[in-house]
Amino acid sequence: MYADLGYSDAAEIQRKSSLAAEISRAIKARHLTQEDAAALLGIGQAKISKITRGQFRGVSEAKLLELVARLGHDVTIIVGKIKRHPGKIELEFA
Repeated sequence: MYADLGYSDAAEIQRKSSLAAEISRAIKARHLTQEDAAALLGIGQAKISKITRGQFRGVSEAKLLELVARLGHDVTIIVGKIKRHPGKIELEFA
């Protein structure tokens, strides 16, 4: 999707978009206000608002993963075997 729009970092943006969407879903599932979510996650309410509206530029993937974990998800990173071609990064939500 982002590659079609010409973004050179399309894969990263797609991962961050998926993480932001999961953060938004988790906040809704827990019936948290943005203020409550901000307190739980240790970031400002304005930042929560931006992330849940898809404005995640300037927020690292690592930070988004941390927020997902703080919302109750287990996050597992698996580094696979070395290949002769560049590896890939994938997200899977259970």
